[in-house]
Amino acid sequence: MSKLKNFVEELRWRGMIHDVTPGTEEQMMKEMTSGYVGIDPTADSLHIGHLVGVMMLKHLQLAGHRPIALVGGATGMIGDPSGKSAERNLLDEETLRRNEEGLKKQLAKFLDFESDVENKAILVNNYDWMKNFTFLEFIRDIGKHITVNYMMSKESVKKRISPENKSGMSFTEFSYQLVQGYDFLHLYQNENCKLQMGGADQWGNITTGIELIRRKLGHENNAYAITCPLITKADGGKFGKTESGNVWLDPEKTSPYEFYQFWLNVSDEDAEKYIKIFTFLTKEEIEQLTEEHRKAPHTRLLQKTLAREITVMVHSEEEYENAVEASQILFGKGTTESLMKLDEKTFLDVFKGVPQAEITKEELENTGLLDFLSAKAGAFKSNGEARRMLKDNAVSINKQKIKEDYKLSEKDLINGKYILVQKGKKNYFVVKVV
Repeated sequence: MSKLKNFVEELRWRGMIHDVTPGTEEQMMKEMTSGYVGIDPTADSLHIGHLVGVMMLKHLQLAGHRPIALVGGATGMIGDPSGKSAERNLLDEETLRRNEEGLKKQLAKFLDFESDVENKAILVNNYDWMKNFTFLEFIRDIGKHITVNYMMSKESVKKRISPENKSGMSFTEFSYQLVQGYDFLHLYQNENCKLQMGGADQWGNITTGIELIRRKLGHENNAYAITCPLITKADGGKFGKTESGNVWLDPEKTSPYEFYQFWLNVSDEDAEKYIKIFTFLTKEEIEQLTEEHRKAPHTRLLQKTLAREITVMVHSEEEYENAVEASQILFGKGTTESLMKLDEKTFLDVFKGVPQAEITKEELENTGLLDFLSAKAGAFKSNGEARRMLKDNAVSINKQKIKEDYKLSEKDLINGKYILVQKGKKNYFVVKVV
């Protein structure tokens, strides 16, 4: 076994520690330790809100320890009260299994599940050990070890049962911390797992697990917890959300272009924080980048580095390069050739919010260029304005400057159905040919 690296220190300088139980650092330096993070399987893809937990697992493995990714099949059927004002949708087993497969595929980009190293990662699903429990067994074997007073003292429970919260809290949700606590006990007994990690809002649930291990197995049994701060944005907005919802790791749900753009557009303050959390660059590299960035913030060096590192990690070098090329199309450097190469989803992502018009193939063939530009595409108020700008060499079709004698045809169609009209430098119009 290779020498252990200081895992806690690594998380500390990256700003990834909110709370840590006493003795954790000593345990992690003493021997290879298994640690787990729970992932909610309500979808078949991770989103960037899950990434902090995944990065913690990756750092755990890089430090010589053994990561366990726990898919919360059983807990996903209940819902977690932490920070939620309402109960979540409950899932059937078929959906859970499908989601689990999707998550494992994505986790494999970060964690080594396959090689024969001693600390290779494993994926477990708590549904596998919870599904055989009867209610009576659970309240007899587990429920009796934790008092209601102890459970009521947790912040997440207090919030939900306060007089201000009219909806209250169901018994199902109240029991959540016991179920999660049992996961820790089960992994402690069956996988020698001594560490649980999660977001700061999970502290109450995680420490219930530690308490359960001690009360059920004896106080000499030590288990540990690390939580990381909840990721926020400098402007107070919610991290990982865009107008269209979550930023997913699945390219079908969030295209690599949109994913790249998300990181490219973070503020300077957030970029300084995120580059430590979401990349594996060293402390020295990050300090140097930050210093360079502060001298010339307009070059957006931190954002570009962050976007590159994380897009390559989640997607691939090729998808990253495509995303950069797609970005250049919008900002003036793209070519007809690079435009024609875009897949439909990326094309529509790049030109989201651009005015769109629709015409038929028949209209395309029978409409003169001036009419097409003004009446059909809506790029010009009149044929006269279109003619003047064509003379000034200020009109492009699919990134190619055109003159008044240009004849439109099906060869101009991007993805067999779009034409991009550009007026001057910055005004774009998309025409969909149906």
